[in-house]
Amino acid sequence: MTKVTIGNTKIGFSEPTFIIAEAGLNHDGKFIQAKELVKMAAKTGADAVKFQIFKSEEFCSENSEYFDLFKNLELSNDEWIELVDLAKDKQIMFTASVFGEKSVNFLDEMGVPVYKIASGDLTHIPLLEYISNKHKPIILSTGTATIGEIDESLNKIYDAGNKKVALMHCISNYPTNYQDTNLKFIQTLKQVFKIPVGFSDHTKGILIPPLAVANGADLIEKHFTINKNLPGPDHQLSLEPKEFKEMVKNIRITESAMGDGIKTLTEEEKQVKELGRRSITAKINIPKGDPITENKIKIVRPGFGIEPKFIDLIVGKIANTDIQKNQTISWKMIC
Repeated sequence: MTKVTIGNTKIGFSEPTFIIAEAGLNHDGKFIQAKELVKMAAKTGADAVKFQIFKSEEFCSENSEYFDLFKNLELSNDEWIELVDLAKDKQIMFTASVFGEKSVNFLDEMGVPVYKIASGDLTHIPLLEYISNKHKPIILSTGTATIGEIDESLNKIYDAGNKKVALMHCISNYPTNYQDTNLKFIQTLKQVFKIPVGFSDHTKGILIPPLAVANGADLIEKHFTINKNLPGPDHQLSLEPKEFKEMVKNIRITESAMGDGIKTLTEEEKQVKELGRRSITAKINIPKGDPITENKIKIVRPGFGIEPKFIDLIVGKIANTDIQKNQTISWKMIC
């Protein structure tokens, strides 16, 4: 399983989950709101804050009913530059989904360390190749895609000389029903492609991301807003700062709870072991020289003496010292 390095952060097996606050379009075209999203995301414990940078003409037909919506959500280049600087100041990574060559080049000029490719562009091979030639890490969402389409797109990226790719399992439904998330597919993608795989979550609430981590997700992306009641397409399925912070906390708890797959005893469990297990113990006084018989012993707690599984080795032995009633029998007491 390969790892991908984004900036100074390694992503992949045994590394901490990379958590992305997906601000997306939740700035609603307002620069002040976009700045607030960066500031609040930095306080949640997220590793990165992600927006969508585009010129509407690059990806949406001017005849589309959605063209004006997207046009009103554009920010200026100067505003994006200021947001990147703000993210640096707040010590949170800035990244964005890109939708055309202009936004790809602009992101590169700003020194942003990773490109995000939206699910809808997974089959946009010319765009994938163009981004790949920047030789920066790529996070590729896979909503609506088949395994074959994912394989084809990855091969195009690899053929362009870029091996720094992470996939995002994603269900392109907003919001996604819990029963549709298919979290086991995360492991399928990891087994097939041997690269980091995350989960881009579109469910409501904070339940699913920690479960995705328990199923092997190396990255988590979750929509983020400063207020769910704001107008706009994504606010209602997004998390507010308090919720996002709680999700991050639960993800970190999940990571620590997963362990390393090796069975070892904690120091606390060693104490419980002695209290919970049993030892071979004298039921009555056994004078020195008397044989040990079954009617003279019992198996009771605590468990710091001879274990019950050795009872056949005890019965028939001779006490080489006086053994008191309720005394735990040790090997040196018998011969």
